[in-house]
Amino acid sequence: MRRSADIDALQQVLSAALGSREPVCSLAQLGQDAEAFAVLDPAVLERPTLVGGGTPYHPTSPVPAPHTLDELARRADELNVAQILVPNVRRGDDTGALRAAGLVPLATRSECVVRLPGEVDEVLRARVGAGRLHDLRRHHHAVSCDITWERIPLTELDGNPWAKDAFVELHRLRTERHGGEANLYSADALDTLAHGPLADRTEMLVRRDEKTVVQAGLITTSHNGRGLYYLTQATGHDDPAARHDLHLATLYELYCHARRFGLEWVHLGRGDAHRMRPLGADLFIPLDHWLRAPGLAAPAAEGAEQALSEFAASPVTGVPVPGPARFRQVPRFDTIDLSSNTSPFLGAGAEYPHLDLTELADTYLSTISSLPGHDGVDALSADHLLFTSGAVDGVMLLLAALASPGERVCVTSPTFPLYAHFAHLLRLPVVDVPLCGDDMSRLDTEAILAADPRVTILCDPNNPVGTRLDPEQVLDLVVRGRGLVVIDEAYVEFSEKPSYAGLVEEHGNLIVLRTLSKAWGLAAARCGIALAQPGIVEALRRVQVPFGFTNASQHAVRDRLTNARPVLDGIQRIRAERDRMASVLAEHPAVDRVFPSETNFLFVRLHKHERVMEQFREAGIVVADTGRAIPDTCRITIGDRRANTALLDALSSAV
Repeated sequence: MRRSADIDALQQVLSAALGSREPVCSLAQLGQDAEAFAVLDPAVLERPTLVGGGTPYHPTSPVPAPHTLDELARRADELNVAQILVPNVRRGDDTGALRAAGLVPLATRSECVVRLPGEVDEVLRARVGAGRLHDLRRHHHAVSCDITWERIPLTELDGNPWAKDAFVELHRLRTERHGGEANLYSADALDTLAHGPLADRTEMLVRRDEKTVVQAGLITTSHNGRGLYYLTQATGHDDPAARHDLHLATLYELYCHARRFGLEWVHLGRGDAHRMRPLGADLFIPLDHWLRAPGLAAPAAEGAEQALSEFAASPVTGVPVPGPARFRQVPRFDTIDLSSNTSPFLGAGAEYPHLDLTELADTYLSTISSLPGHDGVDALSADHLLFTSGAVDGVMLLLAALASPGERVCVTSPTFPLYAHFAHLLRLPVVDVPLCGDDMSRLDTEAILAADPRVTILCDPNNPVGTRLDPEQVLDLVVRGRGLVVIDEAYVEFSEKPSYAGLVEEHGNLIVLRTLSKAWGLAAARCGIALAQPGIVEALRRVQVPFGFTNASQHAVRDRLTNARPVLDGIQRIRAERDRMASVLAEHPAVDRVFPSETNFLFVRLHKHERVMEQFREAGIVVADTGRAIPDTCRITIGDRRANTALLDALSSAV
């Protein structure tokens, strides 16, 4: 319902509910978003307001065109109404016309969408966990034993007066229960909706036992035919627990109904993520109400793009963000997209991936901020984060965006070889300052500073060694260096020492790379994360190829982040097995040394390197042979108990 024709129809419904020719009422009468209007003077709440551009029934309102806003202002003057409200505008939309018209944004709850890329149970199991899915199914089964589910097209409502009467009465009771001043689903409002242009896309949902209607609601199919808006519901139970159970059962039935008819999403209206995630919602789009009222000052205009960092390479400063990515905060799930030149006949796989990743970025930051060693992450916002196609893609992006040919890149061997590989491809000279100490965990800070590199890339925890760097040395390098310091934290979740992610806001030259391939078990999803100050993220975005983060990967990432308990349990199991394997290997006669590890692998020096490697190959076991970088060594990933036992058996054969 992103069409102006739909908005006009709903405005007529609101007028009917108010018993007036124009949708004029007080903000208090709307009975919604007390928290959004709480900042307003009581006089503003009671003053007559012309509701334009959208209605309380509509999940979101497209921003009215300038001529529509001019017409709205003219109507307000004719009606002698001092206030204008345009409710439920998506924050990512271009709101310049609203600002120019003197309207002020008031933050309200986000709209919540349940996307259904597969079968309902499969999607919900991944998204909310098996336990929560069991609860939803249990509520659904218990309710369905006693209460029937009926769908009545609104075009047939006149032939079902009992349903109409029950719907109006239940909504009247709901309005009283919530202390509202006006029932926006009155008989007149329902009649107007049932005889208007939305009737052929709208159905009434009725649930009743043998004698009584216990629940009534409305659903409307989106104008692109791909999803459902769940507009309203009201229940007749006095018991809040019974209302809750019925609500859960109805939602599960609605998801199944959507999938049976090939629909891709269900719009649940507005709410907060904490309450709506357990119901299956996976997309949360921030909204604002826009109000023009006497005494409210118009906000200052915001810049169209984030200011670039001083570290951006000169070619990057002269180009914009690539075309589609400029509109990354504009969700497209409920529009008809005829802009991409793709096939309309081959399903969801023919569509480009979603670019509206703000909510997913917030989800990632919220999830890791609750982990040990991540103090300060809660100060970061989605503007500090860029999703990449794995952390290695982040390395390539930052070298391309932040360094120019001829500027030096410093690496600290032994380290991940692709750092130097990408630098050479981009014609960036590589300076190698090897790690020091018995555990290869100390930096030669003075040598790095003397090289004066544009970018220094540190792998911490180190790959392939598995140790952590001295944090005092790392911070000394960040503070004293003129260039950028990049810390690749691919394995940090396995470490008991803190992440550097919480320091990104404090240091303009610090970039932290993360990945979901290791501890989070999503190597196939190819999801990396670059954390940096917004000006650096903006520079990376200008280099990044749009659409590299597939919809399937986004769904997998979101589901894993919102159901993190198996990940945390897996980390503990890997740590325990790592420590066991380290002890066993340290006593093995084929092993010269096991290095300390804060990762999910062990770095091992062998007595008979070639013989052991040959024995592993014969046993069908693949380990990382690091003998060329550091003589007589290999890197062994911690597997499950069966795999680890097989490795030990093969190792014993090599003695």
